[in-house]
Amino acid sequence: MKTRLKILGVIPARFESQRLPGKVLRSIGDKAMLHWVYERARESPLLSKLFVATDSEKVRQYCATHGIPVIMTAQHSSGSDRLHEVMERTDGDIYVNLQGDEPTLRAEHIELLLRPVLAREAEVTTLKVAIDFAEAQDSNCVKVVTGNKGRALYFSRQPIPFNRDASGGIKFYKHIGLYGYTRGALALFHNLPQSSLELTEKLEQLRLLENGIDILVCETPFDTIGVDTEADLNKAAEFLLRNGS
Repeated sequence: MKTRLKILGVIPARFESQRLPGKVLRSIGDKAMLHWVYERARESPLLSKLFVATDSEKVRQYCATHGIPVIMTAQHSSGSDRLHEVMERTDGDIYVNLQGDEPTLRAEHIELLLRPVLAREAEVTTLKVAIDFAEAQDSNCVKVVTGNKGRALYFSRQPIPFNRDASGGIKFYKHIGLYGYTRGALALFHNLPQSSLELTEKLEQLRLLENGIDILVCETPFDTIGVDTEADLNKAAEFLLRNGS
């Protein structure tokens, strides 16, 4: 009999956001944004356990008051580094990095993210969704280009690929910043120094690419509303209050 792999979902929640301070505790209806993330992620039957991971006492207090499992961590340069600290203190086989500013995520996103990891086709996975030219111009929207087998070639806040000849038919894809890691891949990520591309673009996943480590990017038909600005928060609130949890 096969032993069921233990899959831990972790919601890294940093309170001090530069673009929208305190955003993980900003209210959407009667709940904080990270509360929506927790409840929607909990709908996935694949997750053995689900935690919030934070260095903020305000976030810890909110979670404790609302019955959300929470782990206090040190300060970290990225969500995946915070995830690694959780890994060192738990016994999971696979770890899912669920962003605290993605309140419209779906259980289908988690299933798609985990499918290649469970099939041993990849050790690191993430998601993409098709977007139009106008959205590709937004620097808050991270873009990704992939090779023929779905491996990431590059991530950028700039529109990629660059349409030099202004020809038609160029496809743009937004990166949805959820990650699936095997235990070994997460340890490897953390043990690598921050890379120059990571520091330049402020994108943690570039640490892996710059060191020749594959990231399999799965395409989803379901976009999310990642919250970076006040306008994003209003858009997410409109969606969630219309569609419910």
